[in-house]
Amino acid sequence: MRRFFVALILGCVVGFAGLAGTAEAKTIIGYASYYKHGKRTANGEPFNPNGLTAAHRTLPFGTKVKVTNLKTGKAVVVRINDRGPFIRNRVIDLSFGAAKAVGLTRSGVAKVEVVVLD
Repeated sequence: MRRFFVALILGCVVGFAGLAGTAEAKTIIGYASYYKHGKRTANGEPFNPNGLTAAHRTLPFGTKVKVTNLKTGKAVVVRINDRGPFIRNRVIDLSFGAAKAVGLTRSGVAKVEVVVLD
């Protein structure tokens, strides 16, 4: 098994772990926030604040990721359909519906683990 660790400009750590013959897994630890206003997402679809979607700076549109709130232990699978977050030290922006699922709406920001599923 090979592991490479890359420090991002934002100070979060991204780990890559791969086994021969299997898909490469990607895990990101950092801070998440949420948003509930918008007309269109970066991929062109209408923004649904109650949907289970998220914004990420670099992951391809359509990528599914599992987001786990490290404080509550609650997790949700979301689809990347937008770009962002554009605030320092944030690794993902969740839609309001996804934020409710992981218990993020009260605090607004929480430390999360993001695992790429496909």
